[in-house]
Amino acid sequence: MNEYVQNAVNVAVGLVILLVILSVGAFVFSKLTRYNDSEQINKGNQAAGMYMGSKLLGLCIIVAMVSYSSQDWVSMLIWSAIGIVILCLVYVVFDFMTPRFKVCEQIAQGNMAVAQLLRSIIIGVSIVIGTFLM
Repeated sequence: MNEYVQNAVNVAVGLVILLVILSVGAFVFSKLTRYNDSEQINKGNQAAGMYMGSKLLGLCIIVAMVSYSSQDWVSMLIWSAIGIVILCLVYVVFDFMTPRFKVCEQIAQGNMAVAQLLRSIIIGVSIVIGTFLM
């Protein structure tokens, strides 16, 4: 029975860490955007919703891969934080590399093509980052 309790505790701690990382990641990403994520999503902006969902999914991918290879909770937090920073840098670089349009403006205007492009980049890069951090 002790093994089941230990596993339940590990799952609970892992979920708390995941929620903390997602909250911090969403906060950091919202500071990078020049529009209010929540406001745009509440208005029904599907591009903003897709982009926010992609960011959170990307963070989940990184946390999943990091948690698989981490030996303790502190390592998991540290490597997940590094993953958040790298994912943010990818966004900044992508925004810089597209001088013909500003990503935030396009998302705020509901441009689904840009949101889908960002979704693919974020998910792909998250898999690569997670693999590097394993």
